[in-house]
Amino acid sequence: MKCPACGNLEAKVVDSRLSREGDVTRRRRECLKCGERFTTHERIETVYPSIKKKDGRREEFNRNKIMHGLDKAFEKRPISVEEKEELLNRVARFVRESGEKEIPASVIGQKIMDVLRDTDEVAYVRFASVYRSFKDASEFMDEISRLSREKS
Repeated sequence: MKCPACGNLEAKVVDSRLSREGDVTRRRRECLKCGERFTTHERIETVYPSIKKKDGRREEFNRNKIMHGLDKAFEKRPISVEEKEELLNRVARFVRESGEKEIPASVIGQKIMDVLRDTDEVAYVRFASVYRSFKDASEFMDEISRLSREKS
């Protein structure tokens, strides 16, 4: 593991812990050259289906793209990084367990909206407004009305 301070490639593990979900190992390391301490997060590399976009292009599944969307949806909302990571893990697990070689981006987008709707209505509406490309305020208001009816 390369030390972020001096670039040395030798470090020892000082502490190692599993995340609550058990899918990420957090390791505290110490550089053997300069003594700098740093943290790494290890995740098992899994094979995901390719993502088929609306225009027919295919992309690799990208956890960072989904996390970026979650960050935007939850901007200034009371949610921890760990909670967002768990939402991301739920979506990634759904994609991985689909058993498909290829999955439409629209299916993933809908799963993200389902997860958000159950977690935070404001984040859901923010994500939906971008994902569904509302054309005007009336479409936005229709979605809020539909959400209100579902809660009742």
